Amino acid sequence: MDIQQDERWEKCLKLFRDNVSPEQYKAWFEPLVFQGFENNRISLHVPSVFFAEQIEGKFFTLMNKTFERIFGHDFKVKYNINVVNREPDTQVSIEGSKKSAVVGNRFEQSQQQVANPFQTVDYGDVDPQLNPKYTFENYCDSMSNKLAVSIGKAIANDPKRKVFNPLFVFGPTGVGKTHLIEAIGIKTKERNPRSRVLYVSARVFESQYTTAVRNNRVNDFINFYQSIDMLIIDDIQDLAGKTATQNTFFHIFNHLHQNQKQLIMSSDCRPVDMDGMVPRLISRFKWGMTVELGAPDYELRREVLAMRARQDGLSIPDEILDYIAANVTDSIRELEGIVVSLLAHATMLNLEISMDLARAVMANAVKVSKRQITFDFIAETVCNYYNINSDLLYSKSRKREISDARQVVMYLAKKYTPMSSTNIGVRLSRNHATVLYACSSIEQRMEIEKQLRDDMAIIESELKK
Repeated sequence: MDIQQDERWEKCLKLFRDNVSPEQYKAWFEPLVFQGFENNRISLHVPSVFFAEQIEGKFFTLMNKTFERIFGHDFKVKYNINVVNREPDTQVSIEGSKKSAVVGNRFEQSQQQVANPFQTVDYGDVDPQLNPKYTFENYCDSMSNKLAVSIGKAIANDPKRKVFNPLFVFGPTGVGKTHLIEAIGIKTKERNPRSRVLYVSARVFESQYTTAVRNNRVNDFINFYQSIDMLIIDDIQDLAGKTATQNTFFHIFNHLHQNQKQLIMSSDCRPVDMDGMVPRLISRFKWGMTVELGAPDYELRREVLAMRARQDGLSIPDEILDYIAANVTDSIRELEGIVVSLLAHATMLNLEISMDLARAVMANAVKVSKRQITFDFIAETVCNYYNINSDLLYSKSRKREISDARQVVMYLAKKYTPMSSTNIGVRLSRNHATVLYACSSIEQRMEIEKQLRDDMAIIESELKK
């Protein structure tokens, strides 16, 4: 194998590192051994047949696009496996697929169509560009995202109702915004296959617009997007500062809204906090429903872990699931990365999934809290912040400041501890319905009360120290 081939493989590895998490790279790409490129065939040594099937299923598109860029379009992949470990003489080969078993021909047939949506005059049917894995069936819900999920299902089940048009979903990275908005599109297509649904990121939209301007086809660009029944735009904040693109989107938005077509957008911040966006566009973002997807609460984190483990065929003891859910608090993606790493250790190193293994995997991914967040710790932190006597929390007092602090304790206990609503209520001499009402009340107030949002941010930072 010559130096030039080694350099090409290093370029591939760099692209892989840039596009996956460190945990995924370590689990799935470090074990790959490049054995050469000959007769348009990329030879890779992998630990097992299972590994080859998994990496193709999980990262087919990334690998395909990377190999096309580095080795050219006409290539095949060959995976080599030793039947007997550490004995090269027992090596067998299997062919990689140019089509992904997971996503079918979604990318092969339509990626070019998305990059240039003006290839046909009548536009015909449109590939929705939806990831088939992002369904409501694969989406876990809890108190932390219940409102957003309910609204999403309402839109998908009855597209003629335009109460939530546009739908603007915001929240930090990794909380499930993309999954949710694509699930709405998938359910809509299931109910009405002829519906013209299109999912596109704001960056792709911007790229398409730039190409249209360069080719003097802006009218075609606008006409195409005005033909869509449900337009789903991810990471709309990426249009910030792109005034010309925003003005064009403004006209597309108006046309679709006036013609009762559904618009769905996601962002990392609420409309009022968006910088670099023209005011008239921000005003339209606020016409319909704005809903937040916050950091996942304990119940949601636990459910995501359990579901992902079942999908990967992993048997993870309950105490390990509890430990991971209690310490990985910010992102669903981080949770999934932990499961991927555990899967890799279990299948490739034949290790039993233990608490020590879980701690080792998590040490490379997240900062584990040294102090366990308990109900008593939450109550103490809230009382200290609001400067009230902790005994008053457990009293029958209905003074506003006491009642507010009590509701904050209920909300944070639900979010950060494995306690049920009933158990939280028992600690405060209330019933579970009161706890559910308190959690809902805090969520709704945080949407419109900046002071409460600031208070919660400070309290939560104290809990995580």
